[in-house]
Amino acid sequence: MKPVLIVDYGLGNLGSVARAVRFLGAEPVISGDPALLLDAERVILPGVGAFGVAMANLKRLDFVAPLKQYAASGRPLLGICLGMQLFMEESTEGDLHAGLGLIPGRVVRLQEERKRGIKVPHVGWSGLEPDKREWSGTVLDGLHPGDALYFVHSYYVQPRNDGDVLACTTYGDARFCSVIARGALVGCQAHPEKSSGPGLRILGNFLDVHQH
Repeated sequence: MKPVLIVDYGLGNLGSVARAVRFLGAEPVISGDPALLLDAERVILPGVGAFGVAMANLKRLDFVAPLKQYAASGRPLLGICLGMQLFMEESTEGDLHAGLGLIPGRVVRLQEERKRGIKVPHVGWSGLEPDKREWSGTVLDGLHPGDALYFVHSYYVQPRNDGDVLACTTYGDARFCSVIARGALVGCQAHPEKSSGPGLRILGNFLDVHQH
């Protein structure tokens, strides 16, 4: 197995993701060189921070076109948190920002509800809920409804096509898409690298290793 490329564009828990990948028996390579996407077999796009800044960084480092080419090749690509949101066509965070456009849809803000004590950002452990798709044979293979992941976010994705939604999560009165999958393109709003057993299961399924 070739090393797993973790894209370094100035935003993301690179060390935590790399440690989880190494724990699962794969070799991570953290790099800000878009040329490495040409030969990569598996790529992880992490992300923490603002959508607009992230897209500006990807453009400045010449990652946009190579990431689109990589995704179009059908090789496995995992977006984590903000990295997942960047897959969409646009985000409403701050001003309207164009994304990578890998999956039709947009990114919108969670609504704060002070009367019910629902605070944004959503920080903490929340469960995964099936939507319309089976989890068997996907990145969620081996997980069960209610298995919890660790979230830190104020925005979430709204895919245009229901078929791209693999799992949802409920926070307060909001039920949002928390895992997306379109072919070999996978996104997770939570942080699997910080989510104990269920998170390692997701990463292991993406890496196609089963040592956990």
